[in-house]
Amino acid sequence: MVSKSTSQELVGGPPPLDESWWAALLAEEEEKVSGTSFASNSSLSEKKEAHSITVDWAKADKIYEEDDTIEMHVTGFNRGGLLVEGEQLQGFVPISHLVDLPAEKSEGNCERLLAEYVGSDLLLKVIECDSNRGRVVFSERAAMAEPGSRNRLLESLNSQDRVWGTVTNITDFGIFVDLGGLEGLIHVSELSWGRVRHPSDTLNLGTKIEVYVISVDEERSRVALSLKRLHPNPWETAELRYQPGQITEATITSIMPFGAFARLEEGLDGLIHVTEMCPSAEMLNPKDVVREGQKIRVRILQVDSARQRLGLSLNIEPQS
Repeated sequence: MVSKSTSQELVGGPPPLDESWWAALLAEEEEKVSGTSFASNSSLSEKKEAHSITVDWAKADKIYEEDDTIEMHVTGFNRGGLLVEGEQLQGFVPISHLVDLPAEKSEGNCERLLAEYVGSDLLLKVIECDSNRGRVVFSERAAMAEPGSRNRLLESLNSQDRVWGTVTNITDFGIFVDLGGLEGLIHVSELSWGRVRHPSDTLNLGTKIEVYVISVDEERSRVALSLKRLHPNPWETAELRYQPGQITEATITSIMPFGAFARLEEGLDGLIHVTEMCPSAEMLNPKDVVREGQKIRVRILQVDSARQRLGLSLNIEPQS
């Protein structure tokens, strides 16, 4: 079904942004790096017992504020990434911020690849510094951009800008895009005006894309991005172009136990309920009637632009 944030949009535009986007990000990171605070950093590695380091928070803050690079030594790893240490510094590098890890990797293969980092030195940037939570997060990917690039981007980016970037990470709640030393987030509700089953169905890692800048938070180094706002909202004119009773072509995009979703055009998806798939109104398995990617003809039942809902019926051609 259409995501809650998407289905509640009004025709005039998307809903205002809220902290739930970033809360989801932090929740996922917390799950990955559970136990990574310096109070319990011995749980970070199954390969090596970590020792306590007194972190120089003023130094960490300075590196972060100046967007400078620093060389750190890899001492261990867990399923979420690497534990690194340096002079009066200690922190964590999430898997998604390592440059050389392949996009497609099994859990066992990932563990082997992370283990190979232990004992090596990495050039990193600080992307999060929180003394209250005892947390310093580093990025090898961010360090590929020259020092100060993040700050320059934050100063130059403005809402409604169109910029190019590279997809660096795909999560359940959205896609991260490197803008050249600074990552922005395309929330799942901003990927398409239509229905999105999962962000991975939309883009691939390493893809270069143009994105629309929704907002820039310089203080917290957060940039909210959108793909769908690069294009007009098709729901704004849907009721003018499609009327009940109209027969048109569509493509099956996904199949559910209760029916199937079909796309009339990019960003405009409708539901064919299971009861609209068989003339005799018999209960059946939608997978026995249609398949994903299939081109079909549908009859428009209802168009509700305000709620972004489109009711469809499978048009069964009468047999001669």
